[in-house]
Amino acid sequence: MSGYVGILVSDPWLQNQFTQVELRSLKTHVLFVYVYMFGSNLVISVFFDLINVFYLKFMSMRRESGKLTLRDLASRMSRLKVVGENLTEEDRAACIQDLYQNLDEEVDFEFFLKVYLKLHAHASARTGSVAKNSSAFLKAATTTLLHTISESEKASYVAHINNYLGEDDFLKKYLPIDPSTNDLFEIAKDGVLLCKLINVAVAGTIDERAINTKRILNPWERNENHTLCLNSAKAIGCTVVNIGTQDFIEGRRHLVLGMISQIIKIQLLADLNLKKTPQLLELVDDSKDVEELMSLPPEKILLRWMNFLLKKAGYKKIVTNFSSDVKDAEAYAHLLNVLAPEYSNPSTLTVKDPLTRAKLVLEHADRMGCKRYLTAKDIVEGSPNLNLAFVAHIFQHRNGLSTQTKQISFLETLPDDTQISREERAFRFWMNSLGNSTYIDNVFEDLRNGWLLLETLDKVSPGIVNWKVANKPPIKLPFRKVENCNQVVKIGKQLKFSLVNIAGNDIVQGNKKLILAYLWQLMRYNILQLLKNLRFHSHGKEITDADILQWANTKVSNSGTQSRMKSFKDKSLSDGIFFLELLSAVQPRAVNWSLVTKGVTDDEKKMNATYIISIARKLGCSIFLLPEDLTEVNQKMILTLTASIMYWYLKQPVDQDKSSGTSDSETISNSTLDDSASESSIEENGNL
Repeated sequence: MSGYVGILVSDPWLQNQFTQVELRSLKTHVLFVYVYMFGSNLVISVFFDLINVFYLKFMSMRRESGKLTLRDLASRMSRLKVVGENLTEEDRAACIQDLYQNLDEEVDFEFFLKVYLKLHAHASARTGSVAKNSSAFLKAATTTLLHTISESEKASYVAHINNYLGEDDFLKKYLPIDPSTNDLFEIAKDGVLLCKLINVAVAGTIDERAINTKRILNPWERNENHTLCLNSAKAIGCTVVNIGTQDFIEGRRHLVLGMISQIIKIQLLADLNLKKTPQLLELVDDSKDVEELMSLPPEKILLRWMNFLLKKAGYKKIVTNFSSDVKDAEAYAHLLNVLAPEYSNPSTLTVKDPLTRAKLVLEHADRMGCKRYLTAKDIVEGSPNLNLAFVAHIFQHRNGLSTQTKQISFLETLPDDTQISREERAFRFWMNSLGNSTYIDNVFEDLRNGWLLLETLDKVSPGIVNWKVANKPPIKLPFRKVENCNQVVKIGKQLKFSLVNIAGNDIVQGNKKLILAYLWQLMRYNILQLLKNLRFHSHGKEITDADILQWANTKVSNSGTQSRMKSFKDKSLSDGIFFLELLSAVQPRAVNWSLVTKGVTDDEKKMNATYIISIARKLGCSIFLLPEDLTEVNQKMILTLTASIMYWYLKQPVDQDKSSGTSDSETISNSTLDDSASESSIEENGNL
């Protein structure tokens, strides 16, 4: 679907869209809007008054010879501002030849504009600024093309990828990547590299059977890989707000590099918790300190570890960040002297020049077997991402902590509720995926002032929060936190959450079970509202758990199989077969049945579970459960999975799959089940 349309910007919906591209000043002007479809992403580019000028010039060029080809544009665009003024004909020809293979292809107006924008971006990049005479439209449209990236970061991440993925059966034909080129962004365009990198960061996140790994992928398969990548990245804690599959397919460098940076950071910080590294207990003195340590984000734990060892080394300063506090490389020199004194160089601490000291520090790190991740210049310039990666790698290689039996046994006495841990993780990543102002590292600590809960409520139900009486962090007075949390509870009751004996102070105190109970109801409300908003399916009626259950059973039954889900806690679901049949019913090409196991043994069940999760994410479902949630039949997560599949399916074109006689709208509107049975079943095991 593509074409031009003249519109009046008086329509409220359009005005809302235009605020996203900084068109707030527009009142009622006639604009031309070029609309085209790429996969499932509707892209709208706004062309200002200058569009008429471009169209006249285009028609003039085409009239000269009856048609206009890509080969003709290099010479004929000399009459256009910016491109003609700042690029020679040879420059334009070389750029077009790099971008397109068939130079004899005929150019229509849409194609003409695309080529002009690419040449305009090339000209602007060469001159270092957007040309003076260019229109506001062109400045806005090419902004993303002018984002700068750190070449040092790119080189560091390329080295990391070459190291960890160099032997991968599929990628080894493309690796090692040359960091001096843009090959990284080209290789990332098919999505396989990013999916594989996610699995390096958190093993088993993506079932590689779900990745499309043909040598040449069609646009549909490439889009599936990026959809799988984005949903899986959210599921391991990456922030992917305002990033879409199209950004990766087009190889937008700053976004690709930003995603890679987040994935590598998660990998490097994975061991910074008491479960993976119980020796961290050496950093604390008593149980109260242990609880505080457990609630800290990995970066804070890394700083605490670093300062612990620096204190041993007699270093007087406190390192509070991975930028300005390490620029002089003195902290690094002391840290490495404590960790690997056998490789120390006495001159490291005596030299005056920070750059020279940084070089000596890196030589010390090399001798102890630590990969660099950065250059001496990066240290002196205070590159926070690369310094963090460097310190994290040092920790992984040699943490300098002793294993004290007394402390380790003390750790074993702490409560270890796996279920609470998994639910906390799921709710945390879900909230982070909404794009709140602050990244949440621990829901039990980070939600205690109520502010992030209010932000989440406002995203789930816009306008429901009374911001006039909300207290914004930092909040020093305890009763201000209680005020925020009281409003959270009040809104929960307004949304008909079950909040018996829950008060705002329970959230302030960090009551784990009550916080999880609230978050589950909030997440469930969000899913049900999304389904309800598809009114052409539900006829405007409330969607209940029972409706979701019936929909899933109807879809599977209509596909010709006998599987049935009795409830969201049906133990027979543990083999995964029902959900594989459901996914196959909503998208027949989704499941490769030759890869499915019988689901008899625990290993077979887990294989099916990982495959189900990856297929659902590949289709476009944003889900946060783990394979264990499926194999153990965690009814909360089973509900979210089923609802997410239902939501994805109902958003598809109406004629996608109507092989059955009963439509989905009839299935929902004629449901005779009520919500009480499903609600009570959740209450039995769900702390609600």
